Order: sequence, then structure tokens, then C-alpha cells
Amino acid sequence: MTGHKDALIGRAAVVTGSSRGIGRALVLALAAAGADVVVAGKSETEDPRLPGTIHAVADEVRAAGGRALAVRTDVRREEDVAGLIDRTVTEYGRVDIVISNAGALWWERVIDTPPKRYDLMWQVNARAAFLAAHYALPHMVRQQWGHLLTNSPAITTMPSPGMAAYMTTKMSMSRLEVGIAEEHRQDNIAANALWPAAPIESAATRNWGRDKMGDRSQWRRPEIYVDAAMQILTSEPRDCTGRMVTDEEILMERGWTAEDLDSYWLTGQAPKEPLWIDGRSS
Repeated sequence: MTGHKDALIGRAAVVTGSSRGIGRALVLALAAAGADVVVAGKSETEDPRLPGTIHAVADEVRAAGGRALAVRTDVRREEDVAGLIDRTVTEYGRVDIVISNAGALWWERVIDTPPKRYDLMWQVNARAAFLAAHYALPHMVRQQWGHLLTNSPAITTMPSPGMAAYMTTKMSMSRLEVGIAEEHRQDNIAANALWPAAPIESAATRNWGRDKMGDRSQWRRPEIYVDAAMQILTSEPRDCTGRMVTDEEILMERGWTAEDLDSYWLTGQAPKEPLWIDGRSS
């Protein structure tokens, strides 16, 4: 992983859905760069089906010499999200980075999507990103510095069969970010959407994706997403905002080569038939 030692000293960063997977990796990277971090999620006790808790991740940060706060947060609840931002500002005096990583998924056809499941995806994906921005932005405006980042794809007209309902909620997150970017361009606040070009190994791909996301040889390590996010988050906000990019795109812009990207595949080399989820042809 590319280091950003001391790049975020004095900054406070919040990551939702950070008890495991990409969220946990983002927290550890932010802390390694010097940020004070807030680990937000619902998991407070170990579950053998989904290992990891917000307290365990916070302890990892502290063991490495960083500052961490674990805050139980159900992103569907407005009061929880408002309280998350308030706790961050009370503890650290500011909030500089908010990453909306928590997500709900249902990779099925519309006819096979229960309305309650669709409502859940809207609440956890699009609405939660809105709530996080709504409550964090006043602090960022006062500071004249801030980064909002969502885990969501560029807006396209790709049909995404089998994921149509899911993608309406994820692309709404990206639409929110590009709008915020323009609304706060003069406030030195960045809002961006970042999406993996290929599947990332995570609980979602392991538990849901084997029939839709290929096999492990077609997956990448979470570090590619984290390294891409850190390239954005360590930029001056006004210099990198309003983007809807993939991890590959931002890394190649910053000097990564095709050979560098190959190192992120789980097998250490590009598969013969990569499975791209960024809209390109294989």
C-alpha cells in the first residue's frame, strides 16, 4: 500500500460500515496517514458469520499509536447519523473526511426484489449518504476544508440486468456527490464517487457474488480501492472534486502502471478473462 505518512495529521475522518472489509482497511489507512478516525457501524459483538466489530477496529488503530473512536451507528436512522457527526466534532473538534461506505445490496432481478428490500437499499445507500453530507457540511464550510466520498459508480445507461434495483440506489449516491461538489466548489469541499473497476474481495463477494462476480481469480485485494481513495483524500479538496471514477482511473492518473495494477489481483496476476464491473467490455 502506498504510504501517506503525516498527510492527514490534524484531520478527523469518519468511515461508515467500517467494522470489516473495505471500511476497516480505509480506517487503518487514514489512521496511518495521521488522521483521527471514527469507526462507525452496527457490529459491536462478534458474529461468526460476519467477523469484525467497530471496537476491534478502533483497538487496532490505538495499538498502532493512532486515535480512534467507535460509534455504533445505524445509518438508516437520522438521529444516529446526526449523533455520529456530533460525536466526531465533540471528540476531535472538527470533521474533515466522511466516507459513506456502509451499503445494502440485493443482486437480483426487479421481479425478485421485495419492496421492503428495495426500501432498505434506498435507506442504507442513497439516503444515508445524504444524511452524512447534510450533517457534516456545515462543519466543513466553517473549516473551508472537507472531503465527502461515496462507494458508488459513475452514472451510466448500462442496463445492469440482475442488479437494476441495486444500481438505482448506488448511482443516486454519485449524483448526490457531483451536485454537492458544485454547490460547495467555493468552500474547498470535495465530493467524489469511487467505484472498483473489478470485483473486490469482501464479505459481499464471498457471500453473494459467486454467481454474479466470477471466481476469486477475477477479484482484487481491497488495497486497490483503499490506495485509490487515499489519492483522493490526501489531495487538496478544490483540486479533486466532482469526480465519478474507478480505482484504476485515479491510480493511473497518479502514475500507477498496468504492471502495478496487476499486483492487486488476488492471484498476483491478471486473469485471462477479467470481470469488469465499470461498464467496459471484457
